[in-house]
Amino acid sequence: MAKDKKEKKGEKQEEQRAPEVARHSAKEKPRLKGRFEKEVAPALMKEFELKNPMAVPHLHKIVVNMGVGEATQNAKVLDPAVNELSQITGQKPVVTRAKKSIAAFKVRAGMPIGAMVTLRGDRMYEFFDRLVNVVLPRVRDFRGVSTKSFDGRGNYTLGLHDQLIFPEIDYAKVDKLKGMNVTIVTTAGNDDQARALLKHLGMPFRA
Repeated sequence: MAKDKKEKKGEKQEEQRAPEVARHSAKEKPRLKGRFEKEVAPALMKEFELKNPMAVPHLHKIVVNMGVGEATQNAKVLDPAVNELSQITGQKPVVTRAKKSIAAFKVRAGMPIGAMVTLRGDRMYEFFDRLVNVVLPRVRDFRGVSTKSFDGRGNYTLGLHDQLIFPEIDYAKVDKLKGMNVTIVTTAGNDDQARALLKHLGMPFRA
């Protein structure tokens, strides 16, 4: 009798745990992440004659930074920037503050001056996918991005003039155009490897 009760209890626990397992396994891998593993990584190993798969350069993180200079005079103007950045990235931004005082700009250390999001993992791949396939083609007279915006250590920074090129932003609700910087941090040891990585992932570099 006691054995039957234990078995039934064990079955109930299994039933309760089952949905969690199913929910976890149902999560799809980002399209670009799958493509990197199947196509891009082998191509980079061949191109740079790498013996160890761990040495293949890959995306480490993407930092999206929106500066709002007017926030020094009125902190409330930061609210729309934070809201728009969260819509664009799908993640809650952190408010960036001035590191030192600059009298000419009436900036004191600790003042809020913008908003920033750091994307990693699946969200990073999903954002990069949308950036190169949806967002950049929406830029007027787009002819590709510069190949000279690398920092010498395999990281690439892209400047965007306004937030309206992101389809998530409702044009009617925008009070002011805001530019932003997108910094793509890679594990590449040099700019050549980073450039090859981003090109294979679909970054439309200018010819």
